[in-house]
Amino acid sequence: MTAAGNRLQNLWDDTRAAGLSEPEQLLYRSNLLGSDKRVTNFGGGNTSAKVMQTDPLTGQMVEVLWVKGSGGDIGSMKLDGFSTLYMDKLRALKGLYRGVEHEDEMVDYLPHCTFNLNPRAASIDTPLHAYVPRRHVDHVHSDAIIAIAASANSKALTAEIFGDDIGWLPWKRPGYELGLWLERLAAENPGMRGCVLESHGLFTWGDDAKSCYLTTLEIINKAAAWLEARMAGKPAFGGAALPTLPPEERQAIAARLMPAIRGLISQDRHKVGHFDDSPAVLEFVGSAMLGSLAPLGTSCPDHFLRTKIRPLVVAFDPAKPDLATTLNGLPTAIANYRADYAAYYDRCKHPNSPALRDPNAVVYLIPGVGMITFAQDKATARISGEFYVNAINVMRGASAISTYCGLPEQEAFDIEYWLLEEAKLQRMPKPKSLAGRVALVTGGAGGIGSATAERLLREGACVMLADIDGTAAEEAAAAMARHFGPDVIRAIAMDVTSEDQVIAACTATALAFGGLDILVSNAGIASSAPIEETTLALWNRNMDILSTGYFLVSREAFRLMRGQGIGGSVIFVASKNGLAASPNAAAYCTAKAAEIHLARCLALEGAEAGIRVNVVNPDAVLRGSKIWSGEWLDQRAATYKTDKEGLEEMYRQRSLLKRSVLPEDIAEGVYFFASDLSAKSTGNILNVDAGNKEAFSR
Repeated sequence: MTAAGNRLQNLWDDTRAAGLSEPEQLLYRSNLLGSDKRVTNFGGGNTSAKVMQTDPLTGQMVEVLWVKGSGGDIGSMKLDGFSTLYMDKLRALKGLYRGVEHEDEMVDYLPHCTFNLNPRAASIDTPLHAYVPRRHVDHVHSDAIIAIAASANSKALTAEIFGDDIGWLPWKRPGYELGLWLERLAAENPGMRGCVLESHGLFTWGDDAKSCYLTTLEIINKAAAWLEARMAGKPAFGGAALPTLPPEERQAIAARLMPAIRGLISQDRHKVGHFDDSPAVLEFVGSAMLGSLAPLGTSCPDHFLRTKIRPLVVAFDPAKPDLATTLNGLPTAIANYRADYAAYYDRCKHPNSPALRDPNAVVYLIPGVGMITFAQDKATARISGEFYVNAINVMRGASAISTYCGLPEQEAFDIEYWLLEEAKLQRMPKPKSLAGRVALVTGGAGGIGSATAERLLREGACVMLADIDGTAAEEAAAAMARHFGPDVIRAIAMDVTSEDQVIAACTATALAFGGLDILVSNAGIASSAPIEETTLALWNRNMDILSTGYFLVSREAFRLMRGQGIGGSVIFVASKNGLAASPNAAAYCTAKAAEIHLARCLALEGAEAGIRVNVVNPDAVLRGSKIWSGEWLDQRAATYKTDKEGLEEMYRQRSLLKRSVLPEDIAEGVYFFASDLSAKSTGNILNVDAGNKEAFSR
């Protein structure tokens, strides 16, 4: 079966499935469903199968529930992402249930039901799968289904679309009681193949993996077709009320707004941003219904947990753009949002509620421009944006066929500040030292640049890799993305001597990640010639790259960091030659000395804004260095009357410690100055040269 148009396609391969065990077929089904965001959002939904297996204790065949464990994603999970529980023990829990007021305590009993010592924690949704009297169950958050579920008359619409094939249950927070509701509905209606949960999503079931999968696709496609027919000819969200700006203008405005917002919401903890100007977003933020729908927030609990009670609509008129006024109004707008959020907390809190969390918005909507989302890491910021796009799709459908309903405020609060959700947050690993920080590394494709980028990435930073060789930068970034993930690394071609390219690179960094916290100015060349043979062109080239280039990049970084108002760290990768003269290298040594003195000047200027400026001085870093792959190596070998092979040994023996200096050593020094380990250091020079008495700083 191949669906027409934009319908979901049947991707089930009987040949592939035939060789799989029942748990493996469950995984296959789960991955297929989760691979399409029209079925469910990242991390949302869950799947299960009841499987007969040998009990490792008794050797007898027992019924085991395989169900997606807590915190997993059905699109990318592996077999170890499933919890496994004895069905007889899950059924025995009914005897311990004391009613809806005590349903949260049932979660504490789930570990006692674990089969085969499986360490994967069971999720709160486990009872919803366990008690449905069918072997296979899917729970997904399709936009088409939630558009129906979030409508004011969702029960009537469900009956109109699906008849007796699909049931309906009123809103109920996921948990033990909802599991019992589903069990009763399925048992009393044996012909039903699923259920729409008000404001939430879809449950479907079947007796084997394939039939359950096909039912899920069929029901979603039927809902989508019905919605399209009902929405045909109607302008979405009441039609456009404001114009959409051209792409380049949208990006330029977002790049200005993101650092300003980021600075205002990162006073306690740095955040990373994501920009989305997809057609769905632009349609919503320019619509007549933006003002009425945005305050309602989202309906599906999964959407809500990622996007908060409601977005902040930024005051910007694309018909009469006045970015300066918008920027000036941001502090008040964000302060008002915080106050409103605190009031919402005070209205809804219980005596045992967790303390007030970060009161800042996650989602920022800009008419005519797009949507910005902020979170503690790039992946979460991106995913939060994806969830709000899901919410936009839901609002589009619901408002076209009925009246859209967000979650009631108290219900939203009870999910956001659910003690079980708080416990999950408390189990999160401690953030890495550079989590939420954004770095720009120039000369990023070379040995020192790439080693530095990797060091910063390991500590949780996001990195823009800039290099005059754009292809090399892209290749280096691609290699890092394979290890650290594609969200945290970008690459751009940039010549540090080009003012326009430097400005463009800093703008691209702000657009990609929301701002800038760390500048590693590392772009470089090296030249060697007696003074009589040093041409003006050679002299100017050294000055252009090593002095003027460092000035241009630093100036733009300062502008970004000052605009954010949360400080920053600038690190120059200079050279021992900036402190100690070397023969036949006057242009290089002089330019490096200028670079070091520029850092001192910037340390004076940046201090009042919390911008620290420090220098790492390498010496003789041969391995992986682009500089040492060309004429410079030949020239230095000739100066010291040795060959290429002997040069590294000569440098090692020249050092006090008799050790080679590697790119990773320089990266460690850069990390020290980038991190809070050096929070009280500015204007300093760290020599990483294995010891060179001529370069001792005085």
